[in-house]
Amino acid sequence: MDLGTGSISGQAVPYVDRSQRRHSLVSPAARRAIRQRMLLFRQAALDRIQALTGASASELQRFRRELRESDLPDQLLERGAGMAFTHELPQGALLYLIVRGQRPAVVVETGVRPGYSTAWILAALDANGTGELTSLGPGPTAGRSVGVEEVAVGQFVPPPLRSRWTLALGNTEDRLREILAASRSVDLFFYDNGPVAARARFELHAAWERLTPRGILLSHHIDASPAWESFCRSQGSPPQVLDPGPPPMGALALRGGAGR
Repeated sequence: MDLGTGSISGQAVPYVDRSQRRHSLVSPAARRAIRQRMLLFRQAALDRIQALTGASASELQRFRRELRESDLPDQLLERGAGMAFTHELPQGALLYLIVRGQRPAVVVETGVRPGYSTAWILAALDANGTGELTSLGPGPTAGRSVGVEEVAVGQFVPPPLRSRWTLALGNTEDRLREILAASRSVDLFFYDNGPVAARARFELHAAWERLTPRGILLSHHIDASPAWESFCRSQGSPPQVLDPGPPPMGALALRGGAGR
């Protein structure tokens, strides 16, 4: 997918290795606690992922086992994804399960900054052996965890996972239109672009129009504005919650009709 000026391959995103400094600041007990939080799953969210993706319970068990054996949580910790970021986005591992279960060919996320969610998505694409991610950023910093501005865009994404990643710079509505127009279609769209309701409504409706028949729409921080609730109702569905958080994340699948 050629996005033109302002887009770079993930492999070309500058990487600053701060692992030694950050590793020394986190105690072993804290690392265990953060890792445990990263891999926390609510059964209701797992049931919802089954309905969204069509994956079986046994498949989800296998994907969860992969995560328990994976070194991704440790890599994220080494790159600075401490407790503040797991509080901000506790559903990273759920993103992994969705991508593994759905096996999307085209994924788009908006509002990327450190790349915490990006790393989980890319790890799942890598495990699938197929699919590409385009991330629109940099995302806004208002309301974000302390220290977000000190972390480079994409800092949390391990270099070995970057071959399937394109970072599109210039976080505007026109830029998103370009990304969506350049895609054949989109299988998975993740809105994480801040609390401005008008922007959220635009992105949700624009992405919905580009989803494949098996497409899934995700939205983070659905409590930050009325955009998610109004979007779901416009599709004839009550507000759909994937995980209550905090912060809560919503999910709606096009497959079989809105809300099912």
